[in-house]
Formats: sequence, C-alpha cells, structure tokens
Amino acid sequence: QVQLVESGGGLVQPGGSLRLSCAASGTIYRINYMTWYRQAPGKQRGLVAQITSGGSENYADSVKGRFTISRDNAKNTVYLQMNSLKPEDTAVYYCNANIEKYDGYVSRTYWGQGTQVTVSS
Repeated sequence: QVQLVESGGGLVQPGGSLRLSCAASGTIYRINYMTWYRQAPGKQRGLVAQITSGGSENYADSVKGRFTISRDNAKNTVYLQMNSLKPEDTAVYYCNANIEKYDGYVSRTYWGQGTQVTVSS
C-alpha cells in the first residue's frame, strides 16, 4: 500500500520560515502530481500548492511569492518552503499525491495524516 508521511511542522513567529516534507512510500510506478492542502480551525480544506512530475507549479493566491513547492522524484518526496509566515497561515497541512502503482494502471489519490503549523508571536 502507498503511504504519505508529512514532517516539518511546528511553532514559528510571524515572518519566520518552515520547510515541510512529504515522503511517499510503497508500490509506486509514477507520481503524476503532488499537492499541499491546508485546513484551519473552522475553515474548509483548501489547495496551497501543486507540482507535476514535470516540475510545473501552481499556487493559491494567498501564498504566491512566499511559498515554494519542489520535489525530488528519486526520493518520491515533495517539499513546501514557507517564508514570511503570517498568523493566518496557521493550519494543519496535508500532503496529497496522484499515483500510478503500475504501468498502465489507473491513477489514485492518497492523503497523508497532516502536520500542524502554528504561526504566533
């Protein structure tokens, strides 16, 4: 089975930085794209950033210019570098991946369990 494990969350002051990691393991033939979502208390889950296997990136307007998504295909890992953090960035951050387990198989999406990011002075 495929498993996604997030790490790197924690407590940081406004204006600070954090780097999140998400490592995929298990039976994986190809990862088509990987995505970061977040969900704050009382809010619905929303897309933060996405990157394809070819390196194309997409960001939510609220994080453009502050967050950078990247990936290491050899390690099946995606990263989210978060700079100039604001209190409104406080949320649980979830990793999502669209994965083909075998060549020619239909792809499926998988979720990690989330990592808490708290921005507070």
